[in-house]
Amino acid sequence: MKYKTIYSSKIGNLTLISDGEHLTHIILENEPYYQDIKKEAKINDNLEIFKRTKSWLDKYFTGQKPNINALKLKLKGTPFQLKVWNALKKIPYGKLVTYSDIAKKISPDMSARAIGKANSHNPIPIIIPCHRVVGANSNLTGYSGGIEAKMKLLQLEGIDITHYKLPKGEKHAKV
Repeated sequence: MKYKTIYSSKIGNLTLISDGEHLTHIILENEPYYQDIKKEAKINDNLEIFKRTKSWLDKYFTGQKPNINALKLKLKGTPFQLKVWNALKKIPYGKLVTYSDIAKKISPDMSARAIGKANSHNPIPIIIPCHRVVGANSNLTGYSGGIEAKMKLLQLEGIDITHYKLPKGEKHAKV
């Protein structure tokens, strides 16, 4: 059984999903991959994992640096995706890395594009900080919740993104 609750954040409503004990997903409003899970889950605002996750998010959105290990997370993916998502967990608050940086850590012949694909399917964004990954040559690349959400998260962490190149038609967001 999957359960859900809503968390209202500075980047819009986040749907938290749990198996009853672990956090399995955070679904951003514009996220394209996990909407079916959101529809199937039953509302339950009283789960302990939801209370802990909301407290973690409260701290994060007020500029604190909560510890990812404070939450019970359950990730489902391919072995490759799990490697990428575990690498994302190690990116420090307020720091950026490139897709190539992660690729080199996983395997010397790994492609940045493969990292990007796995990154885009991260089921627990924000907590597993896929927003801290950028493209080569100072390119702010996409984000499953939208580039504006990514920019706001980076600015919230104190990262000056004004010198980063945005996808065509996008403008720098204000926090």
